Amino acid sequence: MDGWRFVHLVALAWLGAGLGATFPHILRAWASKDLKYKAYSLVEAANNETRILLPGAMTTGITGFFWGVAEGYNYVRDGWLAALALSFVFFYFICLPLLGFGLRRARLAALIANKKGEETDELREVLEDRVPIVFGTLLVLSIPWMAFLAIFKPF
Repeated sequence: MDGWRFVHLVALAWLGAGLGATFPHILRAWASKDLKYKAYSLVEAANNETRILLPGAMTTGITGFFWGVAEGYNYVRDGWLAALALSFVFFYFICLPLLGFGLRRARLAALIANKKGEETDELREVLEDRVPIVFGTLLVLSIPWMAFLAIFKPF
């Protein structure tokens, strides 16, 4: 196994760990009725998103690019690589920031509601919005899609 492949696989594991550390907290926050647990889950999800998921996504993109360059892949000749790059740009430059914005908004609303000791209108509005659930689900589903493109190289 060459060096870039190994580093890229480590980065993919880091990305997977970030998704695994963030998304379950989002699901638990939306499923829970306990206000303190919602606040805890949203704070943990937002912290894990910035501490684990974002660096993992950045590292995956960088190492994947350098591995592709080292292997001599071409975006024009290898259509799967162009599709993979466009998928990465969509998921990690559009969906991931929107997940982060939604998480920070939800975390702030949960902390305010927790401080007041009651569920506020803003928290209800944020929880009805479901932005972190939607974009978190898209990010989780992106992993099998991009793995399929990279492994099977369909076009």
